[in-house]
Amino acid sequence: MEQKTFYISADIEGITDVTSWCETQEGGDGYEEARAQMINEVSAACRAILDAGHCVVVRDGHDSARNLDHAKLPKDTMLMRGWACHPGSMVAGIDEKYAGLICIGYHAPAGSDGSPLAHTINRDKVNYIKINGELASEFTINSNFAAEYGVPTIFLSGDQAICDLAKKEVPKINTVAVKKCKGNSTFNIHPETSCDLIYKGVSKAISEDIPPKDIPDELILEVCLKSHQPVRNALAMPGVEKLDSNTVRYIAKNPMELNIMREYIMG
Repeated sequence: MEQKTFYISADIEGITDVTSWCETQEGGDGYEEARAQMINEVSAACRAILDAGHCVVVRDGHDSARNLDHAKLPKDTMLMRGWACHPGSMVAGIDEKYAGLICIGYHAPAGSDGSPLAHTINRDKVNYIKINGELASEFTINSNFAAEYGVPTIFLSGDQAICDLAKKEVPKINTVAVKKCKGNSTFNIHPETSCDLIYKGVSKAISEDIPPKDIPDELILEVCLKSHQPVRNALAMPGVEKLDSNTVRYIAKNPMELNIMREYIMG
């Protein structure tokens, strides 16, 4: 059997039972419980990969990128902590050597009502991000970036809204919805059930032939910011167009260029 290497990108807002912002922030009420379940769900994905005889790299993609306790992940798991100053951000370092991207704990995008924690990249700065006229989630951005290197996005777990969006963008992707959301409430399956389903889902995904996501020839990036001052700053970059007081647009040739410009625009 050919040994392959899979890349896991992990967030916390889409983890089972996580409902309030305080649970996502170090020192906040409920953070340690959320962190523990994040470790459990990432561990389930890692075990599925390692049990099949493959290798796994985990990218801690939430906040400080120092949420996962490496000693509590399965042995032989490689963990990327901290921000790498790389345009890939939550999928920093992904390239052609990876057989697939797996997303754990993902969530609905800013501009949607799919989660009480709906946001894209930075909830303090961004009202919404659109790509080619459609609301873009972190899944959208990261799966596009992976596809630039020919890496398919094969599995996602998180809230029901992001699972539905992922299926729309990548029809063959395997998903596990650990919760449904309504208003500021979440309706969660049992944490142990989440881990069981993630293990089974990842095991299935790594055995399937799922193609990389199709990337359009041009990516029209629209960013609506909470403050108007960054819009003025962004206009200093050639190609950035002001749509209104808080919104700019830029046409990128590929996901790498889009990520670089997105970071520049957000400041």
